[in-house]
Amino acid sequence: MKFRFLFLIVLMYHLGYAQNADLDASKKAKINHIISLFKKNNRADISNHINYPLRREYPIPEIKNKKEFQQRFGEVFDQILINRIAHSTLSQWSEVGWRGIMLDNGTLWIDSYEGKITAVNYESSFEKNLRKKLIEKERESVHPSLKKFKLPVYKLKTEHYLIRIDELPDGKYRYASWKKGCKESSQPDIILNNEELDFLGSGGNHVITFSSGNYIYKIYRNIITEENGSDVSLEVEKDDQVILTQNGTLAAPR
Repeated sequence: MKFRFLFLIVLMYHLGYAQNADLDASKKAKINHIISLFKKNNRADISNHINYPLRREYPIPEIKNKKEFQQRFGEVFDQILINRIAHSTLSQWSEVGWRGIMLDNGTLWIDSYEGKITAVNYESSFEKNLRKKLIEKERESVHPSLKKFKLPVYKLKTEHYLIRIDELPDGKYRYASWKKGCKESSQPDIILNNEELDFLGSGGNHVITFSSGNYIYKIYRNIITEENGSDVSLEVEKDDQVILTQNGTLAAPR
């Protein structure tokens, strides 16, 4: 199963996270400004209304700045998406708490206060093909024991570890970890297979739990968290006692 951010946002929407109250005049003005930018289709103007870095679905690299955005604009915003934004109406936009304002069920997100684009949960034909190529390239670069996977899910770095989570052909998950500074082409220190993903409540947060003897390894993915909270974290238990907790960052592709 492929757990994209868009899927999680759709889940949040249907579980009542979207606020149906009328948007105030200031927020309506921000939405209308974004719509007008896409009607003009001026990538230079649009590049000034992006909250960088703009993440793309792993393993596609994030877009780091205005210059890179203008170079890669057509990769993200094909004519289908441009038209969808340019011809949208205010009724298609909803505010979802502090996370901002979304178009439809999360195709596009803007910040409630500055009106900048914070996320684009849409995959153009170009990005679909690019992602396939990058996945195969990544498959070639990992240790032979890790080459069999369906999709890369997360790669994260904590204070002491590099951790890789892959979805396997049977829909379950695999955990591989190295000490910080090691390469993925080297033999992992730990490989754990055949675990499943569990959602934590209704906000999209989830945990993937792996076990090995009397040890339990948990990877928490925090979609909804406090502002400035960690996107991902590692927790290790031994004999039902937590012996390690480390926040992590989602690693960018090589």
